[in-house]
Amino acid sequence: MSFSRTAPIADPAAPLARRNPVAKLVAAAVLALALVVSLDPVGPAVALTAELAAVPLFGIRYRALARRTWPMAVSVLGAVVTLLLFAADRQHIVTSALALVLRLYAVALPGVIVFATTDPTDLADALVQNARVSPRFAIGTLAAWRLVPLLGQEWRLIGLARRARGIDAGRDPLARLRLLASASFTLLVGAIRRGTRLATAMDARGFDSGIPRTSARTQRFAGADAALIAAAAGIAAAALTVSVLTGAFSPLFS
Repeated sequence: MSFSRTAPIADPAAPLARRNPVAKLVAAAVLALALVVSLDPVGPAVALTAELAAVPLFGIRYRALARRTWPMAVSVLGAVVTLLLFAADRQHIVTSALALVLRLYAVALPGVIVFATTDPTDLADALVQNARVSPRFAIGTLAAWRLVPLLGQEWRLIGLARRARGIDAGRDPLARLRLLASASFTLLVGAIRRGTRLATAMDARGFDSGIPRTSARTQRFAGADAALIAAAAGIAAAALTVSVLTGAFSPLFS
């Protein structure tokens, strides 16, 4: 089984890559919450600049980060096209599109960095030990995350099986749509069955017994982890301050 799409891509010896997974998750959440309160492009631009400058400290190469974030680029492009087609305010459409792109990237990039620098097992351990999350939830989420690559493999197998049976839509768009819906339903059924078997196996191993569980790997929350959260809060505050001082601040609810 390959976990290449969910495995960390960072140098584990990098200073920020070594930080506690919960600290990285909280730092990303702080930035995201601060950047969604305004619709202007200035605050997200400041935050995005700081985030990109911090990427080497996480031990990630920019090229590897770009490969990991290409789905986000496609989503942003779709959002911009939708805005350009259906925006009511045509006079400020360029500014609105720029603000949308910067805000989406500034909000999503910290999350991408967190999961690109964190081993899923370490994250589950940290959630249980440091965030006091239920072990049933944390380990169940870890198991589901580990199964994500199987969806892509199963999708390819479904396509190959249909080709072997001579099922092909050709150039008919409606037939392609029907086959897509059918394959998606097949994939969904397989995922539900696999999840049910996994839940049964976890219950059989006592994950629902209510007995306190021990941890094989200790996740410590040190002063450097608190400093990371403080730095994220500082970046968020600086972004909002610059936005207000330049007069660009546009509150979401006004």
